[in-house]
Amino acid sequence: MAPSPRLSAEVEAFLDENHLCTFTTLRPDGSPHTAPVRFTWDGDAGLARVMTTVARRKARNVLAAPGSRVSVCQTAGWRWVTLEGTAEVSTDPDRVAEGIRRYTKRYWAPPPMPPGLAVVEIRVDRVLGG
Repeated sequence: MAPSPRLSAEVEAFLDENHLCTFTTLRPDGSPHTAPVRFTWDGDAGLARVMTTVARRKARNVLAAPGSRVSVCQTAGWRWVTLEGTAEVSTDPDRVAEGIRRYTKRYWAPPPMPPGLAVVEIRVDRVLGG
């Protein structure tokens, strides 16, 4: 597994801010599916995390093609950063709890907790923008 790219302090700080984000996966027919999301960045692990449910299209796309490439993009005015990498959907209680903990810390409230809650972990290997 390749190490995640090193991000500048400026990009790390930007990823800590609360801005509009999109998450793009590929449908089984190869067309892109883009959805607005909230995400967290774990620079130490090189992981971006998106909370969702296994029934949502974004999770179903990743489950249909394990290890598929995805991207999450945060934008604010002219500033933007896109994180690309391979994704995995997990319902493992420890991994979901870590996703909830990071989400709650970043957004000052826990995510919605519907049945089937899952975390999409994106192992980032490419960063664009900044």
